[in-house]
Amino acid sequence: MRILSVDYGLARIGLALSDPTGFLAQGLSVLKRKSDEIAVGQIADLVREREVDRVVVGLPLNMNGSTGERALQCQAFAELLRNQVGVEVVMYDERLTTVAAERILIEADMRRKNRKQVIDAVAATILLQSYLDSLQAARKREQDRLTPEG
Repeated sequence: MRILSVDYGLARIGLALSDPTGFLAQGLSVLKRKSDEIAVGQIADLVREREVDRVVVGLPLNMNGSTGERALQCQAFAELLRNQVGVEVVMYDERLTTVAAERILIEADMRRKNRKQVIDAVAATILLQSYLDSLQAARKREQDRLTPEG
């Protein structure tokens, strides 16, 4: 199963793609956001070209789990995607993915100017890997539940 993640921002949109097995996330690109409609069209093209089965849109909840303005914007963008891409679109908690991406890039000694160009793709990669890991963990729990203890 091929999954695309979307780290939605008002200026840039980070994208990451899973391998065909749905096990490993890899940064794909960063779209400069001109409008939601243009971005949705670009993502719909990627979904077709890369044979994506599901799109995961980051949901930036507040630290207390509540929904703020950014989360509402992401939900509206996800709804636009649902109407265009023809595959399942899900929201996934993205709290602290950009912070983690920034930390990784600083530790890699990347200059601030260069970080700005790739941070959204790195955040999308972290988001997608977290989502893939959660799917893996859910499958393992289900398998353990169905396997009789011996």
